[in-house]
Amino acid sequence: MKLNKNDEKVVATLKEAKELTLAELTEKTGIPSKKVFKSLKKLFEHELIDSQARKYRLLTDKIPSTKGTEENESPEEE
Repeated sequence: MKLNKNDEKVVATLKEAKELTLAELTEKTGIPSKKVFKSLKKLFEHELIDSQARKYRLLTDKIPSTKGTEENESPEEE
């Protein structure tokens, strides 16, 4: 899975804050809420984040490194 710059920004923000709502992520990243939600959905579908009571948190043991992983990954996306 490839992370785009918005995904990376969301992941970095969640690493710092541990648990944030969509509104808090939007405010801290400066990314529009629709784009943040799209990133959250992508991360959730790949089991990289978890959500409880509308707060999102990283599942840190599953976050792929964002550098150099593109060549080594099998094509999962269709």
